[in-house]
Amino acid sequence: MKPLIGITPSMEIDEANYMTTNDNVRAVVESGGLPVIVPYLLKETDIEEITVTIDGLYATGGYDIDPTLFGEEPHPHLGTIIPARDTFEIMLVKKMLEKNKPILAVCRGSQILNLAAGGDMYQDIYAQTDRELLQHQQKAPQDHASHFVHVREDSLLKRLVQMDKLRVNSRHHQANRTVQKPLQISGKASDMIIEAVESMAHTFVLGVQWHPENMFVSGDKVSQRIFQGFINACRTTKAKGVGLN
Repeated sequence: MKPLIGITPSMEIDEANYMTTNDNVRAVVESGGLPVIVPYLLKETDIEEITVTIDGLYATGGYDIDPTLFGEEPHPHLGTIIPARDTFEIMLVKKMLEKNKPILAVCRGSQILNLAAGGDMYQDIYAQTDRELLQHQQKAPQDHASHFVHVREDSLLKRLVQMDKLRVNSRHHQANRTVQKPLQISGKASDMIIEAVESMAHTFVLGVQWHPENMFVSGDKVSQRIFQGFINACRTTKAKGVGLN
């Protein structure tokens, strides 16, 4: 049977509808996974049941994250936040980490992963750094690889992509700032913005700041390796019955 992949959806500020892009679904399906969208449930027992049921978590992109979750007041450049999503996803990620089940987290998802592990983030990289930055909100098609990421040598990311330097797309103004164990930084842009984090203590936990799902459906081999590695890890988790007890 195919591994069951929980996809975290987005939502508008009116909280009327859940939504995710077809690229998110296609990347999971075409890599061999069976996707299900998980709603924002805040009861711990419900989240426990979700994490027992799914074989892996795909935490997707979306709006900004509530800065009070990491002890800060809102910056003037902070964008839209959906508090229920923030709370749910952090609880969900923590449960998945406890069970050592695979996580692939992209863009906002990478920041949620880092917060769940005790790190913090920039509310706006352009206002909160004192150096010249790259264009991280590209003015190009979504699947265009607009800047480079330098990959840590001894890392899960390196094993997946088999490259020292990647070209990635970029659509963000927030980013991870400090990273706490068990996470480590596994990729940075040339302006030193963190582009990838991963766990040193789990089988497969990877967060990337870019959107490999957009590049996946355009045939990008590196993005396909990332998703295939994630789904393979989920398949192994399912076969071993990880996290069922």
